[in-house]
Amino acid sequence: MLLTILWDFPNHIPIGGFELRFYSLMFIISFVLGQYGMQYVFKRENVNPKLMDSLVYWMVGATIVGARLGHVVFYDWGYYKDHLGEILMVWKGGLASHGAAIAIVAAMFYWSKKLAKKHPLWTLDRIVIVVALAAGFIRMGNWFNSEIYGAPANSTFETVFVEHGRNTLMRGYGGTLKSVSFEATDKFVRTDSITYPVLNTTLSFVRLNDVQTEQYATDFLPRILNTQNPDNQNLLVEGIPEVTVYEDENGWHAQTQLIGVPRYPTQLFEAAGYWLFFIILVLLYLKTSVGEKRGFLFGLFLVLVFGFRFFIENFKEVQVDFEQSMQLNMGQWLSIPLVAIGLLFMALSKRNKSSF
Repeated sequence: MLLTILWDFPNHIPIGGFELRFYSLMFIISFVLGQYGMQYVFKRENVNPKLMDSLVYWMVGATIVGARLGHVVFYDWGYYKDHLGEILMVWKGGLASHGAAIAIVAAMFYWSKKLAKKHPLWTLDRIVIVVALAAGFIRMGNWFNSEIYGAPANSTFETVFVEHGRNTLMRGYGGTLKSVSFEATDKFVRTDSITYPVLNTTLSFVRLNDVQTEQYATDFLPRILNTQNPDNQNLLVEGIPEVTVYEDENGWHAQTQLIGVPRYPTQLFEAAGYWLFFIILVLLYLKTSVGEKRGFLFGLFLVLVFGFRFFIENFKEVQVDFEQSMQLNMGQWLSIPLVAIGLLFMALSKRNKSSF
């Protein structure tokens, strides 16, 4: 391995009594930059700037609603069919980019026909440029949230995510644990296929004495981490851990060592890919001869983004249980028709060189 990142970063910024989550911040940044990008397009092509407000409303609405419904329908319908009232609870998590893509296309068709009086492909050829930019920021939001990460890795570039494991410990100790901190070491546990980094771990307790602290750390720690909760898949413990107990002005602490699971940082791979596609689409848009091929950029976007998505899914952790028995996961199956549609639009664009 060349680089192992211990990713122990908060997923929010505390502002007074309010928590600004980085995922939400990435969403905001993506839409703001997308708006500036479309303002440039409008100005360059002498489009009425008053249309911008309605375009933003339809884009934001389509992205959120489509991504949520995509998750509900494609990934978790078995649950939501019996909990219909929770479908609109976006704050509980669960968004799918394939659903967002479908909803954005539908919304842009409506906006183009009814509001802008433009050909829908004029809009789609331009909107996909800023969508590629936004997709990169959204994946960075997933990185901050320690979610949609890769499968266990033994590669040159890998990440150990500890936030979910910390949350599992905090819940498991039921209020007696004040905090958990991790520190990387130069030690590793080697298996046939994976090299696991060893993490120095400090458990800080409240309302305990030295005997209780040692008991909680030696007896309860393996029980909590060896449960079947999926949040536990990033931290491992072997047998009864060796524990050092000490007291300071902040209470009793137990120091031990846990094993971190190294994973592919697929969020970073995707973000880099989407931003590269953004640059490609910008350069092609600025090349007038390509920009005049109706549907070409839209088709290229589908091929690049979802072709790459099909590839990167090979390195991701399985998201839902039913994918365990699938030859291709749900993300790959949903990407195939979108790539095919993209190729079709690129092929047909050669016969469609009319101006907009």
